[in-house]
Amino acid sequence: MRPLDGLAVAALGALPQWWTDLENNPALQEYANYGLGAAYGLIALVALVQLVRIQLRVPEYGWTTQKVFHLLNALVCSLRCGSFLFRAQMEQLHPDALRLVLFDLPGLLFFTTYTLLVLFWAEIYHQARSMPTAALRPIFIAFNALVYACQGGLWAYESMADSDSAERVSAYISAGFLAAVSLCAAVGFLLYGGRLFLMLQRFPIESRGRKKKLREVGMVTSICAACFSLRAIMVALSAVDAAELDLDVMAHPMLNIIYYCLVEIIPSAWVLYILRKLPPKRTNQGYQSIPTR
Repeated sequence: MRPLDGLAVAALGALPQWWTDLENNPALQEYANYGLGAAYGLIALVALVQLVRIQLRVPEYGWTTQKVFHLLNALVCSLRCGSFLFRAQMEQLHPDALRLVLFDLPGLLFFTTYTLLVLFWAEIYHQARSMPTAALRPIFIAFNALVYACQGGLWAYESMADSDSAERVSAYISAGFLAAVSLCAAVGFLLYGGRLFLMLQRFPIESRGRKKKLREVGMVTSICAACFSLRAIMVALSAVDAAELDLDVMAHPMLNIIYYCLVEIIPSAWVLYILRKLPPKRTNQGYQSIPTR
């Protein structure tokens, strides 16, 4: 047994017996996947409804950041819904590369979806500070393309691994990469969410709109930074002891429920609720003004 594995097993040994009994319960293993799939399906439906409402509200606009955010949210949650509802069938998929892609792709899309908010805030911050914004979108696109390319290479390497040691090395590298990507997202939220929050806090004009935006930015920053940090920690731990802490197998229903609820389901639902406000309607005289009192 490797030293890191020994630490993980020692930590798990302190867990109560009821946890072990639940983890080994075949009924829970099956219905936990159905419950997670239903939760993701509900969030996907909410995101789609919100997307339609925004389109009906301002049909003259194209694919704004707000619309793309809700579309990607619906796509991520739909993929997660399918992967949990058909988890037993997916476990039997061959080649292994296809199974890896179907399990990991929603996590990468989740990263893209929420870093889109970081891009939006960065553009607002740079415009307010009279700083150039032309490079922000190319950097965002290039960074995401690099993440997908690196993960694609890891999928290919893991599918071609022909020994246990090679598979173990591949799993370590993949987990380390996903943890690093999640930490980058958390840092991005803290950096630009924090900057935008402080800028709004120092804004000299008191208004209801300013207070609501301040609260919105502060809550979304806290939620997203926390969920991506927790994801990084959990992914890293799963690499330390894949036998006991693997996050994507039917044998760990309680771990899956806790993990996916804390890093995706609850944060997604909470952020969609916070960002539920529709853009102002357009009138004959222009757009409705934002109330200042």
